Order: sequence, then C-alpha cells, then structure tokens
Amino acid sequence: TGSSDPYCIVKIDDEAIIRTATVWKTLSPFWGEEYEVHLQPSFHSVSIYVMDEDALSRDDVIGKVCITRDMLAEHPKGYSGWMSLCEVDPNEEVQGEIHLRVEALGSQGSQQRLRCTVLEAR
Repeated sequence: TGSSDPYCIVKIDDEAIIRTATVWKTLSPFWGEEYEVHLQPSFHSVSIYVMDEDALSRDDVIGKVCITRDMLAEHPKGYSGWMSLCEVDPNEEVQGEIHLRVEALGSQGSQQRLRCTVLEAR
C-alpha cells in the first residue's frame, strides 16, 4: 500500500523494555514519546527495533540500530546524527534510517543514565 504502521521496541542486551505506540499509515513516523531507563554497569548495548504492525499476520521487522557501550565511550559528550537501519534477517533488504541523539547523563549510584531521543525516521 506504500505505507507502514511502524512502532519501535527498545531492548537492552536483548531484553525488551519499551514498546512505543503504533503510528498508522506512514513512512515518516513521529512518536513524541520519552522514556528514562537506568542501565546496569555491565550493559553491552541498547537496540532500537523498528517494526511494522500487521493485523493479519506476524509483525514485520523493518530493521534496527544498535548503540553499544563502545560507541558511547567514543562519544563522551553524546552523539547526534542519522543511523542507517541494519537488517535483522539476512534475507531481507533494509531501507531506512533514524535520526538519534544519545547523551550519557552520568550515574546515579551504580547505574548509568542514558537519554536516547529518536528525532525522526524515514
């Protein structure tokens, strides 16, 4: 139909912790949602999966981006820019990108705080 019904799932080390609302019939979604997540000192990565909701069958994975501990160490003042979606299934072609802003906000006790803002997607 030329459009998708996208939503995102945020995972920390492969554990799903957030699911956004679905934005219906668009290829340029805007969510306007904000979440605060506390990271354990031993975390390895934060992944954002972009999904396409399908009422008649299993939801499709459009692609994902992954923010690793190493990436955060390389950008101690944060990162802002477009990240291309990567394929989850090697048999699927992936097109699209997400404009992210990632900021390490310091620690509360033994937990690191991370603010990740999805500014837009296409």
